[in-house]
Amino acid sequence: MNAVVLHEYGGPDKLLYESYPDPVAGKGEVLVRVAASSVNPIDYKMRSGEAKAHFPLVLPAILGRDISGIVREVGEGVSGFAPGDRVMAFTEKAYAELVVVKAADLAHVPQHLDLIEAAALPLVTLTGEQLITRGTKIQSGQTVLVTGAFGGVGRSAVWTAKKAGAIVIAGVRKSQVKDAVTLRADMVLPLDDATAMEKLGFVDAVADTVGGETAAKLLGKVKQGGVFASVLGPPSYANMHPTVRIEPVRAVSDSKTLQTMGEDVVAGKLKIPIDRMVSLSEAGKAHAAAEKGGIGKILLLA
Repeated sequence: MNAVVLHEYGGPDKLLYESYPDPVAGKGEVLVRVAASSVNPIDYKMRSGEAKAHFPLVLPAILGRDISGIVREVGEGVSGFAPGDRVMAFTEKAYAELVVVKAADLAHVPQHLDLIEAAALPLVTLTGEQLITRGTKIQSGQTVLVTGAFGGVGRSAVWTAKKAGAIVIAGVRKSQVKDAVTLRADMVLPLDDATAMEKLGFVDAVADTVGGETAAKLLGKVKQGGVFASVLGPPSYANMHPTVRIEPVRAVSDSKTLQTMGEDVVAGKLKIPIDRMVSLSEAGKAHAAAEKGGIGKILLLA
């Protein structure tokens, strides 16, 4: 097969499209012919070595966590999947034409969900869902502020909190306020507006996807006994707020939730924007573009 291989840490040019040994499905595993994968921030942080402390690589390595594709073979003991099935997963070594996935991590792509576009969903929807359900544990009637609400993780967190019956404040940039109505949150807060931030009352929880100074400021807006959940680790000065519970969240595979989030996308209840689709062989250029920032996801077509 062909794959995008990283032989050494560095810039986007270190991602080399080359021939690589085909993986083989073992017991409880499924071999998937990949239709698409997607670029996530953790990918380029791993590539550069920035995330080496938490996500060390054994080089040469294949990056990528999202896949959608077609089942080619099923390993011993696998039930519920058969060759030809349309599937998606939060997995590893996704920048390749073939990927072996644990059957337990694999979800069927819902009918009417485009197979290519399904690759945009796994990491961001699971992270956003778990930021709420495992992180904030928000309850009906409580108020939660979601930072970076216009991103894929933020959108998924807003939707999950709304499903839980929470009062949701979407934290976005001033330039995004008008468009943020599409998120269907109860309120919209421009996080880069000092006056608006000062007027914000206390909330039961913050679901943070941006970190930095914004996160540090919002710690003081959480009620005593409230929760600050983040995908970026504890904010600065966390020890200055002993009455606030800090909950770091790192996404884990959950095929049932992934399938449900996919069904919500089909139903029009959740939208994960896609910026562009490029060939897998253009992964280096895709990384360079992703590192410049933006809202939509970049998909790699295998």
